[in-house]
Order: sequence, then structure tokens, then C-alpha cells
Amino acid sequence: MADGPSFCQRVVQVVFEYDTPRIVHIKNKKVGLINRLIQLGIIGYIIGWVFVYKKGYQDFGDIVSSVSTKLKGVAYPNRTDIGDLNRVWDIAGLVVPPQQRDGFFIMTNMIITPDQHQTTCAEAPWIGGNVSCTDTDTSNCPAGHVELTGNGMFTGKCANFSSEVQTCEIQGWCPVEQQDNPPSPAVLEDAKEFTILLKNTISFPLFNFTKRNILDDYDPGYLKNCRFNNSDPVDKYCPIIRLDTMVKEANQNFTALAEQGGIIGISITWDCNLDYSSSYCLPKYSFTRLDKADSKVSPGYNFRYARYYRENGTDYRTLIKAYGIRFDVVVSGKAGKFNIIPLTMNIGSGLALLGVATILCDIVVLYLLKKRLFYQEKKYMMVDDDDDLRLFAKPTKPGKLSGKYEQLEEDQTVNHHRNEQNYGS
Repeated sequence: MADGPSFCQRVVQVVFEYDTPRIVHIKNKKVGLINRLIQLGIIGYIIGWVFVYKKGYQDFGDIVSSVSTKLKGVAYPNRTDIGDLNRVWDIAGLVVPPQQRDGFFIMTNMIITPDQHQTTCAEAPWIGGNVSCTDTDTSNCPAGHVELTGNGMFTGKCANFSSEVQTCEIQGWCPVEQQDNPPSPAVLEDAKEFTILLKNTISFPLFNFTKRNILDDYDPGYLKNCRFNNSDPVDKYCPIIRLDTMVKEANQNFTALAEQGGIIGISITWDCNLDYSSSYCLPKYSFTRLDKADSKVSPGYNFRYARYYRENGTDYRTLIKAYGIRFDVVVSGKAGKFNIIPLTMNIGSGLALLGVATILCDIVVLYLLKKRLFYQEKKYMMVDDDDDLRLFAKPTKPGKLSGKYEQLEEDQTVNHHRNEQNYGS
């Protein structure tokens, strides 16, 4: 039995092997059609998606933005069931706080507890803990105890919250709120007629480009009287928007939203193609409700704040539980401008991607077609040249290598004729 090549010989053979591509021109309608369809798909992707839709010939810059808001409006409830709340309300009393970063809050409903001062009174029965008691049973009212959801510190006594309800007496700001739920319908439902002026300045530092949503070519008369209308080709760029319009654009009902409050998002989007005139760079406004509309626990949006004053040496405050709509303004966008670098990179990537067509067609030809063995013979050729490896091989008799080449060539010729007979040329 002849000795096989040693380990060192096998390593040397692997090191000194070289693969070179071989071009085989295959005249086959099926394979040719598959190849053209794949190439057309890749070219369509490069042109349609990369260059047309994604604008692969442009460089893109991020947006820097600032927003300020100004509200206007007056509301009068004209109701007899809300006591002191039945008065004229304007922006100074309804916008809390007066200035807020990237947004604003408008009060639409409220519970007001006037003339609170530091004294003792009965705790509210709905605070969450067990504060019910009687004159003879004050076990729920240990002196010095503080309920985290309550309004003061227990005195250890029981007091009358109403003619029918007794609760633990507290030391704190008294009297406590006398109701748990806001008035229905909302006290200031007329706030839907209020308007907001959105002032937005944006910049794309990469292109040294700056613009405002209040365009310089606006006529002062138009700006004063226009109102945002998303279905109008001109008024959809008007920066003055009614609150009711924003709520409707968010697919909400202002009457229901005003009662418990909520959060509305105002989105200003700037997508600008700076290859065109700057007049085509315009904002797009959209609105959505950000809080959960059908929440069963703690629905809507509300908070408490107080206004303090001093009278006859005693500190007083008016406690206001404000329900309303918080509007959050979010600005986003990008700008693109022609640049030779991304264009060149995308063209190069597209040309490289065309090589996928060759790979896929090779898979079909060499592994899926009926004549795959015939095509494999045409695709691959093994050239075994041992001349350069004689230093690593055992000595051979004269004429042995030449005889080997002759036998290899004869074997290849026989195999070629056999495959032609079996598969056809």
C-alpha cells in the first residue's frame, strides 16, 4: 500500500493552493430569466427605495427647536349650581403656571375650597384610610397619627363632617374639601373656544438653516384672523389653533375631556428637502391623546394649588383642585441636501448588491437543476501542478510525473465525452 502524503505535505499543499474565478457562459432560458428578474428586482430596490424614497443622494441633519405659546380667551359658566365659581374667567386665572416649557395647562374644571386657615376640623371621609368614628369610639383616630392621603394630623377626637357623617378630627388647613368628584358638566367647558398661538423656531445647524412656523411673508391681517384647519391648503399652516380643534383632531370629545382632564400631544414635524427653495420647508401639525382615555382608576389629569393671603393677622388660603387639559408640544424633523459622498457610497453598494444575482443563480444551476452535475463539471476545474512542491515530495522515477499529467488529461477527456452523451452539450 502506497504511503499517503505526510501532515507537513498536506499543510504545504493547503497553503500554496489558489482559487481563481472561472467564467462559464450558460445558454439556458430558465436560468437566464431568473438572473434578469433578480437583477431587475435589485435595480428597482436601488432606484425606488434607496434613491427615490430614502433620498440616498442626500446628507441629513438633525433639528434644533424652541417653542413658546400664547393663549387668549374669556369664559363665563352662567350656571347657578357652582356658587362662587360662576364668574368671568380669563387666561390669567386658567393657565397654571403662566409659562411652561414646551407646553401649557388650561383649567377646565375645578373644586375650590375658600378661606382655609390653620385650625381643627373633621377629616374628609373619602381619603382612603378608615377615618369613621363616633363620640364613644375613637379607636380609628389615635392622636398624632397622620394619614398619608389625608389633610392633617389626628387630634384623637371625633367631629361632624356633615349632619350624617362623623370622622376623625384633624389639625391642619380647615375646612377640608367638601366634595370628591368635580362638577358635571365641566365649569369651564367654554374654554374650547380659547385659541393658542404656537411660536416655533427651528434650526438645522449642519446646513446653517433657520426658520419659523410664523412665516415672514404672512400678511398681518391674515395672521390675526386665521384659524388652523387641517383640510384647507392654506389654513393648515396657520399657527393659531382653537382648543376644540386640537381635541377633535385627536379624536376626542371636548365636553368629556374637560370634566376629568387629560393630556393632548401637539406634534410639529419639519421634513425639509433643502435642494428646493426654503419656501417648501413647512411644518405639519398633528394631535393625539397621550393619557389613557378609559382608565378606571385615577382618570384624567388634575392637581392642587393654593393662593395665600393674610387677613386680621391670620394666614388664609384658597385651595383649588384644578382639572384640565395639559398640552405637550413635541417638535421633530430632519433636513436633507445633496452630497456627492452618500451618492457615491450608495451607488457602490448597489453595484456590489448586483453580485447577489450571480450567487442565487449559481445555487439554482449547481444544486437545483436536473443537469446540475454537468454544470458542476463546467464550473469547477481542478489543476494539480506538483512542480513547485517537489522539494516537499519524495523522489520519483524519471517520467513518472509526465505520465501522471498524460493520464489526468486522458481521464478528463473521457469524462467530458461521457457527460456530453448523458446530458447533451
